[in-house]
Amino acid sequence: PWPYPVEPASADALHHLPTREAYTRCLAAMTKALGAPAESIRLSPGSELLIRLLPKIISPEKTVVLSPSYGDHQQVWNASSTIVIESADALTHADTADAIVLCNPNNPDGRVFSLDELEMARARLARRGGWLIVDEAYADLNPGFSLAPCGGAPGLIILRSFGKFFGLAGVRLGAVMAPMDILDAFDQLLGVWPVSGNALEIGAVAYSDMDWQADMRRRLSERRKRLDEILSAHRLGPVQGTDLFRYVTCEDAHTLWRGLAQQGIYVRRFAWSNRHLRIGLPGSDSDEARLNAALSLSV
Repeated sequence: PWPYPVEPASADALHHLPTREAYTRCLAAMTKALGAPAESIRLSPGSELLIRLLPKIISPEKTVVLSPSYGDHQQVWNASSTIVIESADALTHADTADAIVLCNPNNPDGRVFSLDELEMARARLARRGGWLIVDEAYADLNPGFSLAPCGGAPGLIILRSFGKFFGLAGVRLGAVMAPMDILDAFDQLLGVWPVSGNALEIGAVAYSDMDWQADMRRRLSERRKRLDEILSAHRLGPVQGTDLFRYVTCEDAHTLWRGLAQQGIYVRRFAWSNRHLRIGLPGSDSDEARLNAALSLSV
């Protein structure tokens, strides 16, 4: 709800093709912020394109996709030649799957996998030539959840997104961490200028601003606690999720969704469940009050 404050794009970033120097500056800032090995990472125009390119780079016979999770993972792998198994216990398939795809933290329920269980699954998959694919789009909220320091390990592919935590989805900046042969394949598909000059400038500054990142994590956590109090007061629980969104259980999610929409408040509903909603963090005291009042009329 509170985007990183960006300066207007420089003339160079808009008038010229992105330079190798600009790419290197952004990459260095991101690498340092994530704690990733420098040789294990490539920049991309967001993580969505990476998700769609993965089936062109690896060809697993059987792919286990965490469910429920971010829907594009299921969509992309279902459109490929692999056999897809959707599972709430995806990591238990590490001895039989050729690839496991999950989000950590998960979207929409905020589920977090420990680094130990992820590493154990990666090792078991890698021994058979398999892959653990981890979408860390929300990991900037808590760097302790991230496998980035293990970037480049055999059998591990990590996807990162700039837009979620920094509140700048339109910038289109992301990254992939993987072994060198996978990075080389992405290089071929992404081309010579994968990221705009403007995005490189913004990313270099934002990832270097560690004070802003620390302050934002505290601010989001405090506001999330206030939102939890509101949701619990309206008996929407248990409350799960991340510091950017909350995942709640209710009796009739679609009716509640409709009631909030009629009052100008949009929350995320799910075709696969009439008992769950995802509610984003209000960006101001007035937005918080509006949500509280709307829930009083709708629940």
